[in-house]
Amino acid sequence: MIRIGLVDFDTSHVEAFTQRFNHIDVAATEWVEGAKVVAGFPGDSEIMPERIAGYTEKLRGYGIELVEKPEDLIGKIDAVMIESQQGKRHLKRAEPFFKAGLPVFVDKPFAQNVEEAEKMIALAQKYKAPLLSCSSLRYDPKVKEALDLQSKYGKLLSADVWGAAELHPGNPGLLHYGIHGVELLYSLMGAGCEKVQMTSTLEGEVVTGIWKSGHVGSVRGIRAGQYGFGFVAHYEKGNVPFVIEGAAFYRELLKVFVEMCKTKKPPIDYRVMREIMVFIHAADTSRAKHGSIEKVK
Repeated sequence: MIRIGLVDFDTSHVEAFTQRFNHIDVAATEWVEGAKVVAGFPGDSEIMPERIAGYTEKLRGYGIELVEKPEDLIGKIDAVMIESQQGKRHLKRAEPFFKAGLPVFVDKPFAQNVEEAEKMIALAQKYKAPLLSCSSLRYDPKVKEALDLQSKYGKLLSADVWGAAELHPGNPGLLHYGIHGVELLYSLMGAGCEKVQMTSTLEGEVVTGIWKSGHVGSVRGIRAGQYGFGFVAHYEKGNVPFVIEGAAFYRELLKVFVEMCKTKKPPIDYRVMREIMVFIHAADTSRAKHGSIEKVK
């Protein structure tokens, strides 16, 4: 049984992940085998500090051991999940676990900028500590369904994604919630975006990317009106809409993390994880320059 540690409790993910790993307060269809949350560090938060006390009590009630410092988890766990909502905290939080050679999951956003993402990748490689960072939506069953439909409709050429895009100064631009849509786009189209352009208002935004193939993908971020997530996949022989419902993506993400802990092989190429951060930075630059076209490099 793989022993999981959680760091920072300002997100509902600490409760949702514990429920699925530990088979408690969630339907049996959502259970994930092979790992168990055994300890955690509640931490603090600049984004949602009001959440920490409630999730701390919830996890204490689930029998999770609580420690006073993140490093106190080392020796008690076999893998760690860095859960702080704030990207700028992730490098510091993750570094001791990389150095201990533990498998590391870093929740979205990966980092506050490309440079810190690169530092985490370098640490993972140096200490042979497998690293995964992504939005859980990457593993929603609808994404797999869309990719599998290539056997029917031909190659998936491009996609248009829509989803919630709440803003927060602690995670500027797409880093806070828009990153979910970016992750979906990359899950469908893969790496290779060369140029990005963004139009943004208080009510929403549209980010357009041009891939090396010449195909165009987009993310529409919604801040007014009905929230949710979905996409239209464009194939050689058809166009198919998908709406993401429920929370099966948590279960599927955790399965992937457990497999990484077993094999020590990252499920996402580090170059893709880095490119997503570059895409987000380029989009933010485009927004600041009133819709300029920016290179993804």
